[in-house]
Amino acid sequence: MTTDVRATAPEAGRRIEIFDELTPEQARDVLDLIAEAARTDGMQAVSEQGRLQLKAFLTARDADAAEGSGEGGGRREGVRHLLLSVGDRLVGYAQLEDTDPVEAPAAELVVDPAMRGRGHGRALGSALLAESGKRLRMWAHGGKPAARHLAQVLGLTLFRELRQLRRPLAPLDIPEPAFPAGVAVRTFTPGRDDAAWLALNAAAFAHHPEQGALTQRDLDDRKAEPWFDPKGFFLAERESDGALVGFHWTKVHAEERLGEVYVVGIAPDAQGGGLGKALTATGLRHLAARGLPTAMLYVDADNPAALRVYEGMGFTTHEVDLMYRTET
Repeated sequence: MTTDVRATAPEAGRRIEIFDELTPEQARDVLDLIAEAARTDGMQAVSEQGRLQLKAFLTARDADAAEGSGEGGGRREGVRHLLLSVGDRLVGYAQLEDTDPVEAPAAELVVDPAMRGRGHGRALGSALLAESGKRLRMWAHGGKPAARHLAQVLGLTLFRELRQLRRPLAPLDIPEPAFPAGVAVRTFTPGRDDAAWLALNAAAFAHHPEQGALTQRDLDDRKAEPWFDPKGFFLAERESDGALVGFHWTKVHAEERLGEVYVVGIAPDAQGGGLGKALTATGLRHLAARGLPTAMLYVDADNPAALRVYEGMGFTTHEVDLMYRTET
């Protein structure tokens, strides 16, 4: 399971271990570290996908559970986990995902808030550079000054800005959704709609490697989460043949009392007719009916068309996530 161990002076006792697979105990310690950092920072340092990949180790029972796939238990091909410890204490974690056939490996990292300012972030960043062959993309969620400084120290340059937009749900001053002729809306049925939705998602996000590459395992991971609710997962289909042409998957962050426009996707041959706006409005009405005060969504800063739509629906920028990369 361990693929490498590195001592990283000058902090006495500091070591970085690199794993393809974690034990349930290791995964639980990492998730606890991420949660503690989130309480301090007010945001997650590791994305939902990264946390789901860690949670998979908690339920893994058999290294041969995925026989024939190259993945045992919670292991994901191309995903590595870097654990930084001082003595017996876990104080830092990084996840490196090298699954994109074109783009450089992508990484996220987090350091225990009580152990910051001691070079642990730089040590993890340096290990990520070495592990990726100095071909790296790295997220700085929230774009905090310390993360910006670390990127600069590592010699990374900014190339992507992901904006989190928010708007109040009361009053919900948006028009009634108007769907194109011949299109009906219903909610997702787990199991029955899985394959058709995965195909639609891949087509709608063919340009977006993170979203468009979702697999049945990724969908199953999300369906197993406590927040999953098929009543908030809206599908648009052609009445003539039942083919899916669009969707709006909503999500509720119960503790924060925050609704999310989780994903909106439209089939390439159905774009430009107002379907996306109508589906977005449908989901926002659902979230408002749940009594949630605020809605959020993520959109790339270099997608002006989507920004115009969402800003026209009352969304404004709340915070930004930044991605840095090595020079190419």
